[in-house]
Amino acid sequence: MTILDAIFQAIIQGLTEFLPVSSSGHLKLYQTIFGQSVEEGTFMLVILHLGTLVAVCIAFWDTIWALIKEFFRMIGDIFKGRFKWSEMNPDRRMIIMLMISLVLLVPFYLIKEIFENISLPVLGLCFLFTSVELFFASRVHDNKKTAGDMTVLDAVVIGLFQCIALFPGVSRSGSTISGGLFRGLEKETAVRYSFVLGIPAILGGCLSELLDLSSGAISVNIPAALIGFVVAAIVGILAINLVRWLIRSDNFIVFSIYTFVIALVTLGWWVYTLRG
Repeated sequence: MTILDAIFQAIIQGLTEFLPVSSSGHLKLYQTIFGQSVEEGTFMLVILHLGTLVAVCIAFWDTIWALIKEFFRMIGDIFKGRFKWSEMNPDRRMIIMLMISLVLLVPFYLIKEIFENISLPVLGLCFLFTSVELFFASRVHDNKKTAGDMTVLDAVVIGLFQCIALFPGVSRSGSTISGGLFRGLEKETAVRYSFVLGIPAILGGCLSELLDLSSGAISVNIPAALIGFVVAAIVGILAINLVRWLIRSDNFIVFSIYTFVIALVTLGWWVYTLRG
């Protein structure tokens, strides 16, 4: 893997991790077309995901720091017997809802190989699924719920949408934002919840992949990987700001159109390889 190749993949990852178009699907398609080995491709996915993890921490630092402080206050109240479900402030309620959404993801990680080893036509269908869910999400308007209004059912629905997004080609951010919009969350709250929810999910996925790779020897271009990490973080920050602007301006449907086109390209490439 060359430095130029790493930069291309970092740009793809930085854009598609937060734009609701599926980063894993785009990178899998890229690596399939250019013949990158499974081991090297998986390692690069981990590095690039860590880069975008840095991006979301920077972009939502105020929210993250507020949640961290409230988490420790909540632990203190639990030990002192002062925790009351009916009296949770918005930050505390968001923490509880995030935990519920994340718990749903745990059993699916135990069978993650089912989601990772998919064929090219299935990848195309997953892109098509993303296109359909984004189309219907773009038609949802006048949502009023904020973080302080979220219910357990909201967290469960968003968590299930995140589980579906384990399939390459199904956008994690697109699915969780769509799930939030379907449940009536206001747009900014849906985006914020989706990206903060992605932090432990992405981190857990990276650690799992690194453990799987640690058993074998991998030949990796370290400078290229480091450059990819930095580029993915920078592009990721720009992509987050773009998503926030597009969803506020009711232009979310452009992602539905884009993923529909990518679905056709993926299926078309599959047909082309069959003829070859």
